[in-house]
Amino acid sequence: MIFSSAIFLFAFLPLTLTFYFLLIPKFRNYFLLASSLLFYAWGEPIYILIMLFSILINYMSGIFIQYRRDNPCKGVSARILLAICIGLNLSLLIYFKYTNFLVDVFNKTFGARFDLTLNNPGIILPIGISFFTFQAMSYVIDIYRQEVKPQRNLLNCGLYIALFPQLIAGPIVRYRDIAKQISSRTISSESFASGIRRFIFGLAKKVLIANVLGEVVDGIFNTPIGKISTGTAWIGISYYTLQIYFDFSGYSDMAIGLGKMFGFDFMENFNYPYIAKSVQEFWRRWHISLSTWFRDYLYIPLGGNRVSPLRLYINLWVVFLLCGLWHGASWNFVIWGALHGAVLVFERLGWRRVLSRLWFPLPQVYTVLFVMIAWVFFRAENLSLATEYLGRMFSLTAATAQVHYLPDQGLKTTLTFYIGCILSTPIFPYIRDKIRFLSADQRVLQPVLAGCNLLLIFGLFFLSATSLAAGTYNPFIYFRF
Repeated sequence: MIFSSAIFLFAFLPLTLTFYFLLIPKFRNYFLLASSLLFYAWGEPIYILIMLFSILINYMSGIFIQYRRDNPCKGVSARILLAICIGLNLSLLIYFKYTNFLVDVFNKTFGARFDLTLNNPGIILPIGISFFTFQAMSYVIDIYRQEVKPQRNLLNCGLYIALFPQLIAGPIVRYRDIAKQISSRTISSESFASGIRRFIFGLAKKVLIANVLGEVVDGIFNTPIGKISTGTAWIGISYYTLQIYFDFSGYSDMAIGLGKMFGFDFMENFNYPYIAKSVQEFWRRWHISLSTWFRDYLYIPLGGNRVSPLRLYINLWVVFLLCGLWHGASWNFVIWGALHGAVLVFERLGWRRVLSRLWFPLPQVYTVLFVMIAWVFFRAENLSLATEYLGRMFSLTAATAQVHYLPDQGLKTTLTFYIGCILSTPIFPYIRDKIRFLSADQRVLQPVLAGCNLLLIFGLFFLSATSLAAGTYNPFIYFRF
């Protein structure tokens, strides 16, 4: 089940909210856990066993690690228990996410040379496994670091790991950020209304912008390279640059909004990344929960900024190499991560100081251009297509057809692209804040602004729901993660 589906919008969510608020507070967590497990099991019920296994392993590990922390002289050390728990979590992730890839690499490397070929097991990737595995690992690592106490209630621990708003697409929530909210939380009418607004804005991002642009992107990337022109190739990656932002940030907005409806406050996950003046700044604004996870649980343990410059550069590159691999089991994602890591090292070597002296728009142009080029590896189905597509973008490969494919964009798609460009910058929040400032002493404008905001929310929801009801293009790109 996904947020941008009719079954979720008109059945699962209304029923869950209704029963949740009808229950007395002490039973709400149990109901929310049951609802989250149902949400996860909807598409493939057998995978609920993976979720239950993850909950049980991390719950028990947290308690045992805390016990060994309190009693360091008895039995297995807390460090070994942590290593075992991390090993189990990673084994689960590696088996389901990377086995097919590793078998393919083995066959291509050794198959012909040694006449040794393994059958590809064709393992299906459980949805959201990368997100809830990293979330569970942060829980036990923070217990080992004595930053949090373990959750003694198994069902509450399960709720933290399986909570459906952030289960399949993030943000990756730290236990320390919502531990108190799991135990006790209040929901005001204002926070609930704020959650509805945030959810609808996220839904509109996904359905009215990302989906519309994504249809054109698929048409271009599915066309043989020889049949597209250089201009069409740039249209494809430009549209994809906006599609992936509005898809990812839209899901994060929906998750944050859903959290508010149930009394949880999740961290912000995107902060206008395409206005960044460097790739380093881009990663401070893009998928913030993931980049900070890698910083806190991998980069800093490797030494952070306290090591020699050479070691720092190697660590930085390795972290982003693994970040790329986290996104998907293919060489495309590995190269995507390696490219980002290499450019970050280059910026640390002095390029960032050069960028800071450049005229205002040039650093932003540099950042967006690099990100767009790297997105080709993220979007292309395989490495061969990615390299051919890049060659077409820079006219390095010859066209094989005299008549090139041109996407049927139409007025709707063109307007959506330009609206997406505007909304990917903080122009509208700036205008909104200015209006609020100017109308602070003009009380007549307050109800007018409130009415316009309400009309906007209803309008966006109506358009989104109409689009979904019409059965239009509605991909779920997180299946790859």
